[in-house]
Amino acid sequence: MASAASPTEITSIKAFAESNGSSPIPSTYHSLTEPRDDVADHLACSIPVIDFSHLTSHDPQIHASTVHQLANACAQWGFFLLTNHGISEKLMEEVMEKSHEFHNLPLEEKEEFADKGPLTAIRHGTSFHPQAEKLHYWRDYLKVITLPQFNFPHKPPGYKEVAFEYSRKIRGVARELLKGISESLGLDAESIIESTGFDSGLQIFAVNLYPPCPEPDLAVGLPPHSDHGLLTLLTQNGIGGLQVKHTGKWVNVNPLPNCLIVNTGDQLEAVSNGRYKSVMHRAVLNNRDTRISLVLVNGPDLDKEIGPALGLLEKEDPLFKTMKYRDYFEIQQMTRFAYKSGLDEIRLN
Repeated sequence: MASAASPTEITSIKAFAESNGSSPIPSTYHSLTEPRDDVADHLACSIPVIDFSHLTSHDPQIHASTVHQLANACAQWGFFLLTNHGISEKLMEEVMEKSHEFHNLPLEEKEEFADKGPLTAIRHGTSFHPQAEKLHYWRDYLKVITLPQFNFPHKPPGYKEVAFEYSRKIRGVARELLKGISESLGLDAESIIESTGFDSGLQIFAVNLYPPCPEPDLAVGLPPHSDHGLLTLLTQNGIGGLQVKHTGKWVNVNPLPNCLIVNTGDQLEAVSNGRYKSVMHRAVLNNRDTRISLVLVNGPDLDKEIGPALGLLEKEDPLFKTMKYRDYFEIQQMTRFAYKSGLDEIRLN
């Protein structure tokens, strides 16, 4: 019986959930370490909204006003909803549909993509890293490195093509956001892009699937964590579950139609010398609906030394030591097992 499987034998939480029905979940999936009632619903409507078309406007006043809004969003929340981003609703629907199709493939068809390590080009798995972790998470994932070289599964048919278009459009949006963020820090628009080697940088395309969980008050899809890159851009299939931490409280994220959800990552906190905090977030579960999130992590060049922007250090001391992004990425993957931030490893003083 599937319910008798040990957690390290569970190669797909989707398959396990479908065969396990409403039976209790294994105790090693009891991973909710903070009460779910510690949610500040009144703050949900305060999540910043940035109009991308205003950020890219040729009107100096509109652009400057939006850069100011962007600065506040990054400093106060590390998180915002992005509207009018220019990516068609049709393309977003196609990528979501194909992502669902991938997760619906028979397990044996996905075996060739079994996870072989964090920088493997294409990897499919469950939880975070079942062999090394003590607690497990109620999710399956597909993670693909789509930049600097594009990789992608060859099935289902048509997935690779829409994913290529989507990943490139997301990268373009992230690039424009970084220009605005550079300006908001008093730097040249291209400063962060150039200093981080962004145009030859890493992009990871992750598709997370969270099946209904019979005991959603015990488990989580992903525990509280920050992202390792500069900016993460996310969309989902209309099912809630993403929560962001703000002023010590968890806040449910209720996206606007056709928007992108954006959060700042560890590398941006380092580059901004602590002005823009890498935000903690988590994925909670429900017992009714399957949630899918498309998460594109946009980071620096893996071999670039990343640290506080030199333009900022003319007036302030560095808060972080400089480190190759590749080395930081490896540290961050390991510190997640200890429920710590990788930033603690590079923080000065």
